[in-house]
Amino acid sequence: MKKQTAMQQLKDNIQVLIGKMNGELLFYESGYKQCLINIQNDIDLQMLAIEKEQIIEANRDGVDMVINEKNFVTGEAYYNETYGGDK
Repeated sequence: MKKQTAMQQLKDNIQVLIGKMNGELLFYESGYKQCLINIQNDIDLQMLAIEKEQIIEANRDGVDMVINEKNFVTGEAYYNETYGGDK
């Protein structure tokens, strides 16, 4: 089985929740279901591509570090420098 990124796992989890909401829904539940569908669409249209680019860029930066003999940076330090740390 292939590994999944966090965004792919989130998409799958949302799909399971949407599947459980079949049948007659109360008014608030139909709004909740539509919200989940909107989030899933946003993941498909934007977030998976952004996440892919971030993974590719991190790999490229790591290769560049080795080739150009730059100082080693831990994954956590790379994250903090690139994305501003935990917020």
